Amino acid sequence: MEYEGQICRAPMERSSFMLPIMVGCSYNRCRFCNLFRHLKYRELSFEQIEKELARVKEVGGNPRKIFLGDGNAFAQKTERLMQILEMIRRYFPECEEINMDATVTSILKRPDAELEAFYKLGVRHLYLGIESGLDDVLAFMEKDHDQGQAYEAIGRLHQAGMIYDAHIMTGVAGKGRGMENAYALAEFLNRTRPAHVVNFSMFLHKEVPLYQNILDGSFIPASERDNLEEERRLIELLTADILYDGFHDFIEFRVRGRLPKDKERMLARLDKVIAETPEAEIYSYVQGECPALERCGGGSVWQTA
Repeated sequence: MEYEGQICRAPMERSSFMLPIMVGCSYNRCRFCNLFRHLKYRELSFEQIEKELARVKEVGGNPRKIFLGDGNAFAQKTERLMQILEMIRRYFPECEEINMDATVTSILKRPDAELEAFYKLGVRHLYLGIESGLDDVLAFMEKDHDQGQAYEAIGRLHQAGMIYDAHIMTGVAGKGRGMENAYALAEFLNRTRPAHVVNFSMFLHKEVPLYQNILDGSFIPASERDNLEEERRLIELLTADILYDGFHDFIEFRVRGRLPKDKERMLARLDKVIAETPEAEIYSYVQGECPALERCGGGSVWQTA
């Protein structure tokens, strides 16, 4: 299948067969995200999806893991998603798990019987954009859920037998609120116990609504060093058994390991990079489609010509 747009999936899915079932994201309103804004959302036909499954089978493929794309695949209508899952089972009966991105809302709108039916058809990992532990930040960023709803959705997901993985973003709370967010997020993650936590430390984008908030001063972004310090405090506070993976692509730093077993090693790595990172207000931002990363600093978030 000719893939349209940007491939977006968690690092845990890098060895999975990625099967697009739609183009873009059905929600696509998070104020910080530019992954799908250039795409017009549409669902791919069953014919297209089956053609791709047949192609992979004909070349000898027998994937054990399949990831459904693009953004928020779990929000597909129940009958349509069931048909896709059943189609996958016909072509690849030995597939061990089918995983996808989801939102808190897309879980809450489904009755328990549907969640259990999805589990029986092979759905295992749902990746949720938790992002922040603070309700006012979630509301500002238009995440379409609060913490109470997230607790409910994750509880029901676990009850159905599925596994929850969390996407978070250091820096999402803005300048001066990193420690507050770290404490709130640690409490949430310790209570909900995701299998994986992936921290995509926040990039800034000129192409998203948040840019206007930066211009008018209603959102003051955190610097790269702020984000590292927030991440350090978060890891320090996490006590649950979690596989953690933190990305800072622009400064070419990544910290990962099993918590709490690897905590001291991870904190030592963070201490080293924090000490080497200037206290100046240095930011990374994306101009155009990812990963066209650039750097700006010197007290000004956006470079001028």
